[in-house]
Amino acid sequence: MVTIGVLALQGAVSEHIKMIEDNGAKGLTIKRTDQLDAIDGLIIPGGESTTMRRLIDKYHFFEPLKAFGQAGKPVFGTCAGMILMAGALTDKKEGHLGFMNMVVERNAFGRQRESFEAHLSVMGIPEYVEAIFIRAPLVQEVGEEVDVVSVYDDEIVAVRQGPFLACSFHPELTDDPSMHQLFIQMVEEYAELEA
Repeated sequence: MVTIGVLALQGAVSEHIKMIEDNGAKGLTIKRTDQLDAIDGLIIPGGESTTMRRLIDKYHFFEPLKAFGQAGKPVFGTCAGMILMAGALTDKKEGHLGFMNMVVERNAFGRQRESFEAHLSVMGIPEYVEAIFIRAPLVQEVGEEVDVVSVYDDEIVAVRQGPFLACSFHPELTDDPSMHQLFIQMVEEYAELEA
């Protein structure tokens, strides 16, 4: 059984843990950097990306998170997590963790009151995926090695690049386990390669 951590600095941590455990993997709430050694994959949840980056710096997570991703371990970023994984942001030349070759625009769908739900077609998932968008970011550009796995109204809302998966929406706030199942499968494939 693989162990998947959820970075517990801000956001819907318990909802992600429940999704992980309901789908046959072990979930671990990550509050200390040394816990990264105990996991096979990591979810960076939604929240407020600027606040999350401040907390990442405050608790000395930046370098350990970079090393985790650079080791090729799977990482799944949802909403603010997608922003933190981007190589660049539209309003800032440089991204944060820079795991994925993409340019992300923050709050692209507007403010909190412009939150909405949608059913999306996602590459690798046979059924439609239930998605909740809350002050969601959008991917404005991708590099050649990035696969666009879902679009909404011709806008890119989910991407994959090797061991990295990111989406604009909050799959953990729905009853639909399919995005977590996709990530668990990615983590299991990585764990098999490492075994």
